[in-house]
Amino acid sequence: MDSARVHNFTFNEAISFMVHCEMQEEIDYYWGKLSADPKAEQCGWLKDKYGLSWQIVPTVMEEMLRDRDKKRLARVTEAFLKMKKFDIEVLKKAYKGESGA
Repeated sequence: MDSARVHNFTFNEAISFMVHCEMQEEIDYYWGKLSADPKAEQCGWLKDKYGLSWQIVPTVMEEMLRDRDKKRLARVTEAFLKMKKFDIEVLKKAYKGESGA
């Protein structure tokens, strides 16, 4: 972390920002603008050039994760755990139980 004063700390995942996106184009836009460390990308999380953590999340995912159907929840969870940047269509297919998710 840049500072005019000497300090012994840096940014970590305890401080992060979340961006809710309605459309895939928004996810792609923010991902392209913010991601600076491909090794730090996982499950919608990324790090910017300053080391700040961000989670770029589709709004539809919140609905999916609140569903009480355990099979749907398991499919969505299995799908997103494999992702770096979230793909809304893949998540929707997993939620519906469609093949190719």
